[in-house]
Amino acid sequence: MPTYSALTTLPDAAQAHALGEAMEAMSAAPAGVGVFELEDGSGLWEVGGYFTAPPDEVELMLLAGAHGARPFAVSELPEIDWVAKVRRELTPVEAGRFFVYGSHDADKLPADRVGLLIEAAMAFGTGHHGTTKGCLLAFERLLGDGHAPVRIADIGCGTAVLAMAAAHVLPTAEVIASDIDAVAVDVARANLAANRLADRIACVEAEGFAHPSLAAAAPFDLIFANILKAPLIALAPDMARHTARGGHVILSGVLERQADELRAAYAAAGFTPLAEEHLEGWVSLTLRRAG
Repeated sequence: MPTYSALTTLPDAAQAHALGEAMEAMSAAPAGVGVFELEDGSGLWEVGGYFTAPPDEVELMLLAGAHGARPFAVSELPEIDWVAKVRRELTPVEAGRFFVYGSHDADKLPADRVGLLIEAAMAFGTGHHGTTKGCLLAFERLLGDGHAPVRIADIGCGTAVLAMAAAHVLPTAEVIASDIDAVAVDVARANLAANRLADRIACVEAEGFAHPSLAAAAPFDLIFANILKAPLIALAPDMARHTARGGHVILSGVLERQADELRAAYAAAGFTPLAEEHLEGWVSLTLRRAG
């Protein structure tokens, strides 16, 4: 069955989310709506809807005009078996001791690596993106320096690959993962079950640190946050409040040209930069809170 996409951009986050909500109320509602900040440093937000029948382009034109967005680009999408495509294109990733793989590549797991299983249908955050791999390498660096955090949080966890890496190598650590998106939380929980870590990692839906479980578990010795520049900067004061003195944060989701702004925000919050991983134009920063 053919599907259709309708995509537009606009410069304001609040307007973008408002437009996304308005699309969900269309007379022929889309099967799904996404609102994302573009990762090219432009400051633009993309709003997209996916439809199982041709969308009403007049209604889309009116919605775009009412919310200050560019006209929607409507396209018919080819019929693709996306899971099969992902399985063909996502090969295992090695990051230090970690080996991130799909079930179709289970026979390739080396005996001397820590295996992190991510199903092909759950591709976001598998380690193939420079930010996820960078965070794993940053964590590997911390471990190599002799650090063994006891309380760990993965904020904006996606598939929970970072939380799982921590739980695997630090079996006595208390690990909690969170995401603002309910679907991501479901994906994370499915991955925890697939990796037999459901009883080791708590997983909650939360915006930033706004959850009783996160408040109860703080302060953390290590916090992962692989999200985007704007929310990372907004979280800097909260990050300081939830990080133990002398504790570390590993941050990613920023382009190399955005890193100075992030460093400055975290320096103002009391963090000192320790190391950086640069991969595919992305930066993963390791910082330490003053002791």
